[in-house]
Amino acid sequence: MNAIETTGLTRRFWRHTAVDHIDLTVPTGTVNVLIGANGAGKTTLLKTMLNLLPPSAGHARVLGTDSRRLAPAELRRIGYVSENQKPPDHLTVAGLMAYWRPLYPQWDRTLEAKLLRNFDLPLDRKLGQLSRGMAMKAALASVLAYRPELLVLDEPFSGLDPLTRDQLVEGMLDLVSREGCTVLVSSHEIAEVETLADRLILLDHGHLKLTETADALRARFRQVEVSGTSVSVPARVWQMKREGTFTRYIDPQFDLHTTPAGARVTPLPLREIFIALLRQHSTTRPTGAIAS
Repeated sequence: MNAIETTGLTRRFWRHTAVDHIDLTVPTGTVNVLIGANGAGKTTLLKTMLNLLPPSAGHARVLGTDSRRLAPAELRRIGYVSENQKPPDHLTVAGLMAYWRPLYPQWDRTLEAKLLRNFDLPLDRKLGQLSRGMAMKAALASVLAYRPELLVLDEPFSGLDPLTRDQLVEGMLDLVSREGCTVLVSSHEIAEVETLADRLILLDHGHLKLTETADALRARFRQVEVSGTSVSVPARVWQMKREGTFTRYIDPQFDLHTTPAGARVTPLPLREIFIALLRQHSTTRPTGAIAS
């Protein structure tokens, strides 16, 4: 079963297409990272999936329900946190928990206490007085405490220090391992979410470019360096550079049998794979499309 399914999902703003005919599945129980440069359309896609923005065309199913028909019973199973959310400044951290608690019958007070303790949140501090990192921790705690089946996070780590980011990641991974929660998290920086990802979804100017497991990406991408003046290089390679007698390139479909003899082959981390993918797709970007 899939937690999210979209078919031809499209969102336009006047004559500009921000999200263009997205066909996507998010399998239940997986951690999915929606990756793309700033302006790729990530926020618009997430909001359109959840019907926070009505689609211009196509449709989405979330936890088996058409997103246009999500009722309170379904919404209680979904957690959504965005970097642009503004909680009431006058509420304290304890007040925020007390505000949300009655709305979710499945709220877990024991888990709430654990999250507040692990995130080192000051219960009597007003939300308007918190740093960005602490405010994001409070928002995430208020969502994780009701054990959502689907957790959707829009740029939750942007601008956070590494310690705060690691604490948030740990909280999410704990929920996934214990509850089988499905996670869809967006980011423009792969280093923020590299340890999280089961699957990567690459969005570029509103177009879906790739959906693949992190393990499969790591397995097929290699940097290859070979010495010689008459080297036979596979036609599929990317970013080939020649420096003297050395030739260096990225092979997106690495096959040892077609790699020149004596070549030095190096696996690539996800961050470098992401950069290579963006550079490759930037040469074929559609015109007339914007993303927000």
